[in-house]
Amino acid sequence: MTKNILINGNMGYIGPPLTKHLMSSKEDYCLHGFDTGYFAHCLTTKDGLPERQLKAQYFGDIRNYPNQIMDGIDAVVHLAAISNDPIGNAYEQVTAEINIEASVEIARAAKAAGVKRFVFASSCSVYGAGPDKACDEKAPLNPVTAYARSKIAMEEALAELADDDFKVTCLRFATACGWSDRLRLDLVLNDFVASAIATGTITILSDGTPWRPLIHVDDMARAIEWAIQSDADTPFLALNTGSDRWNYQIRDLAHAVADIIPGVDVSINQDAMPDKRTYKVDFSKFSELAQGYTPQVSLEDAIRGLQAGLTAVGFKDAEFRASNLMRLNMLNSHQNSGMLNKELFWV
Repeated sequence: MTKNILINGNMGYIGPPLTKHLMSSKEDYCLHGFDTGYFAHCLTTKDGLPERQLKAQYFGDIRNYPNQIMDGIDAVVHLAAISNDPIGNAYEQVTAEINIEASVEIARAAKAAGVKRFVFASSCSVYGAGPDKACDEKAPLNPVTAYARSKIAMEEALAELADDDFKVTCLRFATACGWSDRLRLDLVLNDFVASAIATGTITILSDGTPWRPLIHVDDMARAIEWAIQSDADTPFLALNTGSDRWNYQIRDLAHAVADIIPGVDVSINQDAMPDKRTYKVDFSKFSELAQGYTPQVSLEDAIRGLQAGLTAVGFKDAEFRASNLMRLNMLNSHQNSGMLNKELFWV
């Protein structure tokens, strides 16, 4: 039986691998997408638009969401958000409007439309300045950024909406990495591989000791499919999503890249102030519940995939941190050209 899936925010970093995965699944999915198009043209592929596989692609701002597109939809996957700490810090009010206010209204409208499942892309950043031990789902939440606070607020709102007819899964994803047809380089592993290729050097601005859990975008897609299909008894679930094997210190990630890409030097600022965003995460509950959908990509595969993809598109930009492959730069570029206003509405 065909399942109609609506993906909000499908034209970002995660959307293309999610689309590819669901379309290659043995299940019969009919995919619809909704996106504002901030990054629609930021393609790192020669294979054309990933959205060509969708039944329908809708464009608009989620603050003015056309609720009628949810008619007949079985599951909503909500990726749409101001998507990282730098953008959240630069646009704190807009982050609240998009990540909380508008997103909660969409969830309410989905429930009213008879949508049975709502899958929310949350984040392990909710643990913020975490304790020394790995955080399980019962660990205290300690967000240190507007982005992380928005994820907690959305989870709390969804918990109130969830019931037996509207089941909600909040996937607290580890930090994303890996190749996508809309690549972002403002993510730690992606940055390190890009720097290694373009400059032959990886410079760590911190002392390299902070912990980060990572997850490959292909494994994120597997987890989302599990959440779409899950027959969990509970109406609401907030779940750490990743692998215990993928808890790494920043310096270890840098050295892993240098071990694979020859001739790369790693520079660590031993005198740097400690980074408060450090946390290890316990993913054992996800491993128990999502058997068959748990992470499969290795760190080496992730690095080699990024290396192969960047090489294939001729990437050599030593100044990539000033490029449009950094999401904040892209938004600033839209504003500087007069296409976006300060509230990130299209003009």
